[in-house]
This record gives sequence, structure tokens and C-alpha cells, in this order.
Amino acid sequence: MFSLLLKNGFDRLIPVLDFIKYLKEKGENQNFRIGTSMYRLIFSRSVEHGLRDDQKMLIIDTLDKNEYEVILRDGLKKYREYRITDLNDIKLTKLLETLKTTLID
Repeated sequence: MFSLLLKNGFDRLIPVLDFIKYLKEKGENQNFRIGTSMYRLIFSRSVEHGLRDDQKMLIIDTLDKNEYEVILRDGLKKYREYRITDLNDIKLTKLLETLKTTLID
């Protein structure tokens, strides 16, 4: 099954899976609710499934292998937007820290 996914372009998600494992090892899964949508990884501080327009979220959109668009936003406004090539980029780390300081909602 995994080899079938690799043949169909999903190999670009391997670094994302590794990033999720890394965050879990650090215990960050206790700080965020994580959702996915095909090539997107969405972090929030939401208690409930789904997000309201006023809730902040961090979206990591996998554009290609080692090419990501990272957006900190709520439903109505973008606060930061970056293109990065490494999920260990300090910009992403800082955005996760910023999101972590928002109230659990």
C-alpha cells in the first residue's frame, strides 16, 4: 500500500510525516489540534472539530517535495505567509510558538 502511494506522488508527504513524528516526540501534540486535507497540514488550538472564522490556524501546504507554503491566519485575515524548503525552518518554528501562545478555544 505504501509503495503505491509513493508511485502516485505522495512521496512529497514523507517529510511532513517525519515532522509530525518529531513534534509528537517533543510532546507538542499536547499543544495543538492537527488536521489534514490532502497536501495540507493544519494546526490550531481548537478544542472542537472544525474552526470558526475567528480562530487562528497555521497551514502548511505541501507544494512539492521540500517546498512548502506556510500561512498563519484566521478565517478572515492572513498574519504571516512564507515559502520554505525545510520544515525545520526557524520561521515555521516561530509561527508554531506564536500559535501556541493563543488561548485554547
